[in-house]
Amino acid sequence: MNLKINGTDTTIDAPSLTVVELLKQQNVDMPDMVSVQLNGEILERDAFENTTVKDSDEVEFLYFMGGGAIDAG
Repeated sequence: MNLKINGTDTTIDAPSLTVVELLKQQNVDMPDMVSVQLNGEILERDAFENTTVKDSDEVEFLYFMGGGAIDAG
């Protein structure tokens, strides 16, 4: 199966995977903190186990970071 993961063409030796399986297969850091965009749509976390990634899909693993302002004064 050929996917585009985070903008990189990737070949995976499987006909399909769930999002959970893909996260494990790709050794994603902090999988409980990652959001997944599949073909332009952000998935709900409770859909990860039932959503299947197929050939030619585009997947983005997104980490949202909190930040703060630095008081320069």
